[in-house]
Amino acid sequence: MSRYTLVPAGQGTNYAWANDHTFVKVSSADTGGAFTLMEDNLKTEFSLGLHEHREHAETFYILAGEVMFYIEGKWLMANVGTTIHIPPRIPHAVKMPAGKTGKMLMIFQPSGFDKYLAELKAMTPAMLADAAHQKRLAEQYDIHNLGGVPGEN
Repeated sequence: MSRYTLVPAGQGTNYAWANDHTFVKVSSADTGGAFTLMEDNLKTEFSLGLHEHREHAETFYILAGEVMFYIEGKWLMANVGTTIHIPPRIPHAVKMPAGKTGKMLMIFQPSGFDKYLAELKAMTPAMLADAAHQKRLAEQYDIHNLGGVPGEN
């Protein structure tokens, strides 16, 4: 068994959602739980409501396009080459500028977000529609929803 991981471009465990297409490049299993590295291809409709993580940090590196982040009460525009690091307990939201797409690398530390996506993909439509079940699952993976996508300042 190899002690390293090689994931070619356009490969990795992938999750094709309505608003984005995510590839897990380095999984929880690969790092012993230290971190997860993912590539997220964001579609024009992508948005993520205000939430926080109480135990893990997220780091984003913009590979293509522009991505808007809501952090500490204001919207910030991140363009190619920008890195944003969000420590635990910092409420944040994400959306795309109107009509735009983007691509970013995401690091979740410690890992686990890849396991959350795997559980989502395995759900039945009834489970996906069950708000209480979704809330429990999100909180199990340290995703604490605080509301919708904030308005622009």
